[in-house]
Amino acid sequence: MHIKWAALAETAGVSLAVTLAVVTVFALGNLALSRREAAVEAGTGKGTPALAAAVLCFAACAAAVGYGISLIAAK
Repeated sequence: MHIKWAALAETAGVSLAVTLAVVTVFALGNLALSRREAAVEAGTGKGTPALAAAVLCFAACAAAVGYGISLIAAK
């Protein structure tokens, strides 16, 4: 049995990078939601830009998860 170490390391690296990206985008979505809530509670506005940013972040996370599932299901 021959193990292709370079391919294994490449797969691990890409997986780590994508995981960190998805987690970071999800955290930014949570931050945007909390800023929206703070703006609404302070009475400084409706926080529409923050809500739009949160929706965009969560949609990007859902797209990444959906793409990963489609890659797994295709095999």
